This record gives sequence, C-alpha cells and structure tokens, in this order.
Amino acid sequence: QEQLVESGGGLVEPGSSLRLSCAASGGTFSMPFMAWFRQAPGKEREFVGLIKWSPGNTYTNDFLKDRFTISRDIAKNSGYLQMNNLNPEDTAVYYCAAGSGGLDPQRYTFWGQGTQVTVST
Repeated sequence: QEQLVESGGGLVEPGSSLRLSCAASGGTFSMPFMAWFRQAPGKEREFVGLIKWSPGNTYTNDFLKDRFTISRDIAKNSGYLQMNNLNPEDTAVYYCAAGSGGLDPQRYTFWGQGTQVTVST
C-alpha cells in the first residue's frame, strides 16, 4: 500500500518556478504510474501529467507541457513536478497519485494530501 506525501508548494509571484515533490513511503514504489492532478477552488480536479515509474516515460497535458516537467528518482521513491513561469491560473491544490495510469482520477488508488500552490503579486 502506497502512502504519498507531497511537499514544495507555497506562495510565489507570477513568472516564478516551483518544484513539487511526492515521496512514496512504505518501501519501493509499487504502482505502475505516478500522476499529478490539481484542483482550483470551484473547479473539478484536473489532470496535469503522469510518469510510468519504469522506465520513466512521461506525458504532460498539452496546455502545460511547455512549462511543466515530470520526473522521478527511483532511489528516493519520489516523483517531482517542476513548474516554470507560473501564472495566477496555476493556483490550485496539487496532488500526486499512484495507480494504473490514464487521465481519469478514478484510475488512481492512492493519493497524497495535496500541497497548495498560490501564484499572486
């Protein structure tokens, strides 16, 4: 059973960068995929991207792929979401999740608690 803990969120100004981390505890990450979602106030949870844990292939939502990059460190059992040139529309709670892959949140069994990202002047 995976336990996921996100970190790295915060309040930043437009144009800034943040790197979110998702640490999987309980031993070796065992699920096929780690994904990132985000949820802004009053909106549905939105798919950001995913990584196939082995061999590390990634897919990022088309409208984010120029600014967001997903990676992982197998030795640290951790995944990462690098976000560049942030803008206020990126303000949301960001979640990592572990599961069988795809864009549907229902395909992910384990979820972190979420980390708040706020982009504001």
